[in-house]
Parts: sequence; structure tokens; C-alpha cells
Amino acid sequence: MKKSVLFLLSLILLASCGEEIKRKSMGTPFEVMLVCEDDVWDSTAGVAIEQVLNTPVPGLPQKEASFKVTRRNNEDFNITEQAFRNIILIDIDSSHSKCEFRFDRDIYASPQIVMAIYAPDQKSFGEFVTKNAKVVLDFFTEKERDFQISELQARHNKQALALIKEKFGCELKIPSSISGFKRGEDFLWFSDYNNPGKIEMQSFAVYSYPYTSPDNFSKEHFIHMRDSVMMENIPGSEPGQYIQTDAETVTTTDVAFNGKYMSVARGLWYMKNDDMFGGGPFVSHSIVDEENGRMIVVEAFVYAPNKEKRGYMRKLEAALYTLRLPVDLATINDNQTENK
Repeated sequence: MKKSVLFLLSLILLASCGEEIKRKSMGTPFEVMLVCEDDVWDSTAGVAIEQVLNTPVPGLPQKEASFKVTRRNNEDFNITEQAFRNIILIDIDSSHSKCEFRFDRDIYASPQIVMAIYAPDQKSFGEFVTKNAKVVLDFFTEKERDFQISELQARHNKQALALIKEKFGCELKIPSSISGFKRGEDFLWFSDYNNPGKIEMQSFAVYSYPYTSPDNFSKEHFIHMRDSVMMENIPGSEPGQYIQTDAETVTTTDVAFNGKYMSVARGLWYMKNDDMFGGGPFVSHSIVDEENGRMIVVEAFVYAPNKEKRGYMRKLEAALYTLRLPVDLATINDNQTENK
């Protein structure tokens, strides 16, 4: 296993070199290049890291792994694979006194994240990775989300941005490929339903309603408001058809976002009274706009029958994190004024 240690050391030396221009990283969204020897991959250690990376993505109608895994031996980790955006290096050697993570970025390409996992033996490696599964998943999920957001900052639907700012005083950057829209009262819907020849549909909804109490964050209240808004604004092709939430699938999580409390809801939706249409997954972010006494909800949902939906949903969810409330925009403007 010494060659593995030397290999990792060479990476560190490369990382410490000058700030030369790096080539653009490669790899599909949420793809990880895993570098380890065959004896590790075929052991309990390999099983442990594979199980972590194959953890199902929450909120989808079928099981889909969190990451696509591409694996190489150290000697096969060539100049092409070295350009992968997400890399995990496994170094199991008795010279290590403990298990630990180390992180680096932009070693071979940019943007790039490299996670090295050190362990003295395979058993301790498996236990360490299993115990820290959330660390591994959250780390690469957040870094991949950051990459998607940076892409949106450069290329987004400017008309949608202007419409959202005009109606809600907020900012939200959505992919430029999503160009269709519909207005409603305190509601905007953006979708690629108008793209010819497409069966799949990617959508964003932005809506608001008065904030009355902390109960607005309850799962029951969220489902009630979502169903009311969707029934009013996104009807089906026939009377009595509308988007409805599959209440039993909904989960909610409380998170901190830009120094504020935010609720993230995931679940499935279906077209009420239309058994042929089916449905799909959604993810929704709800946050209080305190200055205007209202709840702001931004949501992404997908219709993609007979297709995997992880890529769709994670790319769309990244866009939800570009939300800026009026108070955020005011702070940004104040800071820009001060820096002039």
C-alpha cells in the first residue's frame, strides 16, 4: 500500500506548486471519481464507501443513488481522470495512526474538490466512513450545488429575474432554458413546457401569502397552502384537474439560510383527476420576509416519466439557493455604495 501513500503525497506537492492556469474540470453533475486499489474496493472498506455514495436521494419517486461513482486504481488515474470535478482518494496504510479526512481544491483542474480519506486498516476505515456518511454526502452535495450556482450566476433567465423582482422585490436566478411563464395573484410559474418535442417538464413556482404565526412553518399548513396555490394557478387540461401534493410523502427540514430560518419541504405531486398524466418530485423552500409580513415560497418540480430525476432535481434545487429577499438586496446595495 506504500504506493498509495506516495501517490497522495505527490498530489499535495502538486497542490503547493504555483498558481498556473488550470484546465476546466470535467464530469457529469454529482459524479465522483473514487481512487483506490482493487484489494480495497473488493473489501469491507470498498463496500462501506460505495454504500455511502449510493445513499438514496431523498424526495424522489424511485431509489436513485446520491452520486454516480467512477472508480480507478492509482496507476490508472491518468491525466483525463485527474480533471474530474469531484475526487475521493482512499489511503489505507498501517503508518496512519488514525482515520481522518483531508480536503484540497483545484489540484489538477478548476473548479475541483479532492477529499482524501486516511485510515490505518480496512475495518477502521469502514467504521469511520459509515459513522461520517453525512459528512461525505453533505460535503460533495454542497460543493456541487455551489458549482451549479456559479453557473447560474453567469447564465440565467434574465426575464424571469426581472419578473420576480417586479412582483416580489426578490431575486431568484433560474436556468435560461426555462423560458415559459405564467402570472397569477402573488404567484409566478416558470416552465419549459413550451419547448417543442419535449415530454419532460421542469418548473419553478414563486408565491407569497401573509405570515400569521410560526404555525405557517408546519407541514400541514405548507401542504394546505401549496395545494390551494397550485389548484388556483396550474390547472390541468380538463376541468377538475390540478396539481396536488401527495401528503404522505412530504418531509420537512429546518435549515439556516442567509442568517434566517427556512423550511425545506420535499415530496411528490400528482395531477388530480388525471391518472394518465402521473406526477413527479418537488422541493420547496419557505422563508419569512419580515419587512413585508409575508411568507415567500420558491419551489422546483419535475415531470420526467420513465427517467431518472436526480439530475433534474438537484440542478433546480441549486437555483432555489440563489433567492435573495428585499432586505438582502438592500444590504448588498448598501455595501456596494460604501465600497465605492
